[in-house]
Amino acid sequence: MNKPLLFTALTITFLFSGCAQKVQVKALEPAEINGAAATKVIAMSPFKNDHIRLADKIETTLSKQRIDGKAYFTLVNRSDKKALLGEQRFQNSGLIDPSTAVEVGNILGAQAIISGSLNPTTIHDDHYYKTRRKCKDNKCWDVKVSCKQRTIGLSAQIRMINVSTAKIIYADTVSRQQNWSRCSDDQKTLPSKQAGAQHLANSIANSFAYKLTPHYRNITVVLLEEPDLEYSDLQEKLLENSLLYIEQGRYDKAEKLLRRLLESTNSQSYVPLYNIGVIYEARGNFAEAQHYYSAADELTIEPVEEINHAINRIQRLIEKEKLAKEQIAR
Repeated sequence: MNKPLLFTALTITFLFSGCAQKVQVKALEPAEINGAAATKVIAMSPFKNDHIRLADKIETTLSKQRIDGKAYFTLVNRSDKKALLGEQRFQNSGLIDPSTAVEVGNILGAQAIISGSLNPTTIHDDHYYKTRRKCKDNKCWDVKVSCKQRTIGLSAQIRMINVSTAKIIYADTVSRQQNWSRCSDDQKTLPSKQAGAQHLANSIANSFAYKLTPHYRNITVVLLEEPDLEYSDLQEKLLENSLLYIEQGRYDKAEKLLRRLLESTNSQSYVPLYNIGVIYEARGNFAEAQHYYSAADELTIEPVEEINHAINRIQRLIEKEKLAKEQIAR
């Protein structure tokens, strides 16, 4: 049997949704910012007006990024960075320009340098009333309670520069805003401006790190449960039991039953072909899955929704996995 390809996990869950049985698969996808793939040794420059330590949060989040248990980024040693960035010309410099980034990055041995600048945190409170229903001694009445909605916003300009090429890999203004509500009869409290900003900064750091890193995504794949031909009792049993073995994670046994079913129909039933394709997709062998999906498609006369989705999906997965592996190998 073919072994799973590197960086692709096996099926982890078997799900039921209504009558349709589904397999959940993990697929590797490339980093959104492809240019970051060649710059895995990163130095963080101090952000201007960084009252919430966003630069530190980004640095910590990047250091935690893992692919199959291995660290994806190497962050420049804090003590080395501190010694250099202690110079007045780099301290709190904000969005440094490419030439400065090259100078700093080369001294630190970094492939990329990330800099940034924060705007002041915004906060706004809106007051309103809510109606509550109160009851006592078999009598009920409405009362109004005062409420407050607090909106806190945070935005930052973030720039990432390739040290070897002096080209800007990423430059954007990232904004986050969130509402919190509290009424006078609630036990909870509203966050302070600082606490809200800290929460939003964590969100920005996680989102930025996600864009730089290849990652896994869960995909739900539907199995075909009904015969497409007039099956004999034995053939129906082979299909039914193959689905049970898939449910139990015994893909080898399920594949053997599906191959027996396919042979018994003189290879004229697309159902076992498609379900074998699902098994290979669950194993992470997308090329083999594509082969079986295409074979199943050849036997259809009218469009079959599951097969159409599979044909389109597997090609995208192959392309994305290829790019993700190239990013990881750089």
